[in-house]
Amino acid sequence: NRSLVGVLFGGLGTTATVDADEVYAGKIKAAETEELAMVLEQADRVVIVPGYGLAVAQAQHAVRELADVLEARGTTVEYAIHPVAGRMPGHMNVLLAEADIEYEKLREMDDINPTFPETDVAIVIGANDVVNPAARTDPNSPIAGMPILDVDKAQTVIVVKRSLSPGFAGIPNPLFAADNTLMYFADGKKALIDLTAAIARD
Repeated sequence: NRSLVGVLFGGLGTTATVDADEVYAGKIKAAETEELAMVLEQADRVVIVPGYGLAVAQAQHAVRELADVLEARGTTVEYAIHPVAGRMPGHMNVLLAEADIEYEKLREMDDINPTFPETDVAIVIGANDVVNPAARTDPNSPIAGMPILDVDKAQTVIVVKRSLSPGFAGIPNPLFAADNTLMYFADGKKALIDLTAAIARD
């Protein structure tokens, strides 16, 4: 009775086909709070992509507060839910429900993927492998063929992460080095609180 995660990632984490330095060298754009607040203030549509790191940081209420200030500005905010984000199926739904986020705003992967090209900003909080475009683009990747959230197709991607450390699969993520990605190196909860405060000030 292996978990869905175990089936998807069975036998992974041992061999990385791509060297992290090759993927990241000279391509990582780290951004500060004020710059990211400006990007979000100009967005009509924002999709929040929660992952296991959101649970670790206990940042679900901070996510809700960020969404509230954006919605008060007239921004549409939705949540992209990958079926195996977190440590069990439904983990993200439970977490977001704790923060009283309306169920209607939670969109499943197949439902939300076609909307990413029309999304101004995707905010990835603590998700890694489930947003790794190598699953689509690299046939030799350990996660080749795994269904992912197509966040890389959004106009701008903000990735909230403590470091460039790999996810469960143990491989680098080219999303972090993409031209349209801004890395926000911080604890998930603090990052969201700081962003919310910066937007509320403006």
